[in-house]
Amino acid sequence: MTRSRIPDWLLLLAVCFLFFLWGLASIGLIGADEPRYAQVAQEMLARHDWITPVLSGSPWLEKPPLYYWQAMIAYRIFGVSDWAARLPSAVDGFALVFAVYWFLRRFRPGFELDAALMLASSAGIVGYARAGSMDLPLAASFAIAMLAWFAWFESGRRAYLAAFYAFLAVAMLAKGPVAPALAGVILAVFVAVERTTRLAWITIIRKTLWLPGILLFCAIGLPWYVMVQLRNPQFFHEFIIEHNLARFGTNLYHHPEPFWYYLPVTLLGWVPWSVFVAAACVWAARRLRNRDADNLDAFLLTWIAVILAFFSISQSKLPGYVLPAVPPGMVLLSRYVRARIASKPPLAMVLLHSILSGALVFSALVIPYLSLQHRLPGDITLLVPILAAVAIAAAVVLSLGKYGYLGLRFITLVPAVLTVGIAMRTGAPALDATLSARPVAAALQTFDPNHLPIAVFMVSRETEFGLQFYRNQTIPRYELGQIPEGEHLLLAPQGRERGVARNAANRKVTYLGYVPAQNLKYFYVGAAGTP
Repeated sequence: MTRSRIPDWLLLLAVCFLFFLWGLASIGLIGADEPRYAQVAQEMLARHDWITPVLSGSPWLEKPPLYYWQAMIAYRIFGVSDWAARLPSAVDGFALVFAVYWFLRRFRPGFELDAALMLASSAGIVGYARAGSMDLPLAASFAIAMLAWFAWFESGRRAYLAAFYAFLAVAMLAKGPVAPALAGVILAVFVAVERTTRLAWITIIRKTLWLPGILLFCAIGLPWYVMVQLRNPQFFHEFIIEHNLARFGTNLYHHPEPFWYYLPVTLLGWVPWSVFVAAACVWAARRLRNRDADNLDAFLLTWIAVILAFFSISQSKLPGYVLPAVPPGMVLLSRYVRARIASKPPLAMVLLHSILSGALVFSALVIPYLSLQHRLPGDITLLVPILAAVAIAAAVVLSLGKYGYLGLRFITLVPAVLTVGIAMRTGAPALDATLSARPVAAALQTFDPNHLPIAVFMVSRETEFGLQFYRNQTIPRYELGQIPEGEHLLLAPQGRERGVARNAANRKVTYLGYVPAQNLKYFYVGAAGTP
């Protein structure tokens, strides 16, 4: 009763702000891809070039431009920072959540708020909404396109079909031709499953291939591809052949995983709702087999199944590839909850769900130990996370036992909010100290008022690309013979001092300091010929 006085849009804004924006800069850019993408956008903005992605002054044609364009706009408005580099994904997360809310309110009213809140709090969406990458821009634009197609399928309004083509073009600008390829397979399988006659199947496909929509898709999605190809003749081979076809069909980029890899990854993306989403998928599959499934349930299940099958076949697997399967899972969960609102969930599901909720809070509490000590504490310190996890699990069991499916949304949001809050307040400093190049760049700046060039020796790619963004300069690698002629700073892991001395022979080398959290030492190296 109290909640009903809060407008849905205001509640969604608050929840999305908490999960997507709060503490967005608490952790510096991590991994190799996040700082690399952020740096590409920074270089494109500096060159005033909205066509050719550039890294270290050279064309870098592995990805389409949507994220870069969004980041460039964020940089221009807010200045270049890691916070601005992540803003595009956060904004796309807002758009996705509100699109799901609007779609269900228009076509399946009653549980639209549940679906939107479940989606906003799912681990896959929260994680990638806080990352500077192409994965959430793709997942958001692709999901909006698919929901628009179903809106046309039910209503027959051409405006929805136009929206489908427009957002599908945006999705192609986010990640490439994989977007229209996936959409085509999903729609073909769904229509084949739902239509009982070959004539009906052909009719739906023919109506979907609407000429004005195809022209709209081409007008939005193709100009960049044409212009970048004209400016960079190597684009087609590098982007289409190597980074799409070869990435899918071979292990060229060394990301091999077993065929079943995406089953646990997708379940992790649905956390903390995984148990009930899995049950919703089984429920929808049974209804589909018995021919009593709602068209929307069949569509969502087909969407999930095609995404999982498509990327499971791929020879190159990364967790973010399967992110487009998260939104249909959460919408399907809201449909499942609505169908069972008057009943109580089975005890086994309640217990698994409660354990998962407790494990979330436990994980957030032990982040500092795992990050800084690389192990769980072996003393009484571990008692606090264990007791907190047990208390959360017990509260979830009791609440679900009393309120059943009616209370699932609120009961599960509590540990989700606690997890994000704890992770941002206690875990973020440890993650920043150990995983990001930001504290390393800050330490170097202490001894470098002149902003000297930086080189590295035997450091990780994550550190190299992170320094490249935070220093906005190309980072030479000593082990590759890329030794600057002038004076510069050098970063190397502890224990590599002999290699530093050997590569910097006949130069002045001065030890400056140490970053213990990342086991890195930094040195001043004089210009060539200085003793």
